Amino acid sequence: MRLVTYSVGPAGPARAGVRVGHRILDIETASRVKGEPLPASIKALLAAGRGAMSRVQALAKAATSGAGPFSHALHEERAVRLLPPVPDADKFLCVGRNYRPHPDGPGKGSPPKEIAQDPAAFVKLGTSLVGQDAKVARPAGIVRLDCEPELVFVIGRHALGVKKADAMDYVAGVTILSDLIGRDLQEREAASGSGFPTARNIPGFGPLGPEIVTMDEIADPYDLWMTCSVNGAERTRVNTSDQVWKLPDILEHFSRHIPLEPGDLFSTGAPGGGLAGKTGAAGLFLKPGDVVECSIEGIATLRTTIVAPGDA
Repeated sequence: MRLVTYSVGPAGPARAGVRVGHRILDIETASRVKGEPLPASIKALLAAGRGAMSRVQALAKAATSGAGPFSHALHEERAVRLLPPVPDADKFLCVGRNYRPHPDGPGKGSPPKEIAQDPAAFVKLGTSLVGQDAKVARPAGIVRLDCEPELVFVIGRHALGVKKADAMDYVAGVTILSDLIGRDLQEREAASGSGFPTARNIPGFGPLGPEIVTMDEIADPYDLWMTCSVNGAERTRVNTSDQVWKLPDILEHFSRHIPLEPGDLFSTGAPGGGLAGKTGAAGLFLKPGDVVECSIEGIATLRTTIVAPGDA
């Protein structure tokens, strides 16, 4: 399934939906046709358990077969605004320094020396998140705006003390983070010893989506190509097999003492630090008018347009 959070119109409330072809089926409205209403938010839907998810799948299948009873619950995709799939996650943790170099192909390199013994993460604030086709302002004072594509896992049920062997049972699906970073500000923060990543948490610097792809549609989460293109030109291509810390490692580590809840998010890092330190980077940093597309190749694409301050 492809689960979304959407709104109709610029001021419409956030609603949980499921993709049916090129349309979005409102889950709560459609569920009233068949019985007891389902929750109207993705986080609440995940918290309602696997039975609720099975009902959503059945509704999507029924609406695909015959839209008649559900016509009032269907919206053309072009008529809605896709928001971050989980706009109200309790926790959004981003794992850093998580890709090994691969001089001989995916998965064949050694972990970088700076990789720690255990996975480390920083927090992504909900106020930084935006959805599909968002216009994100490059703030005054940030010239070196960069982007990294990251695979995000969405937690599907309460998790505490999870073991690696069971970790994937706690995952509802995956989505994409287009992680925007102001390298200017990041360097100043590093020089000052600041422990908080302001450079990644400016409003708009967390495009997320466009949807949650449930795990039944992902043959192997560690054989996915993540790409980032700017104005149609590919800049980053990496296979998730090159991650040092896989989701089972990450979930076991963080759930030892911290309870994880449905809708919590884990972003699993990006390789190479984007444009940082690369030859010719000065002319490639993002500027107003650039269209950024981060993709799980063949599965989903998240689009963002960079604009000038005041145009977002």
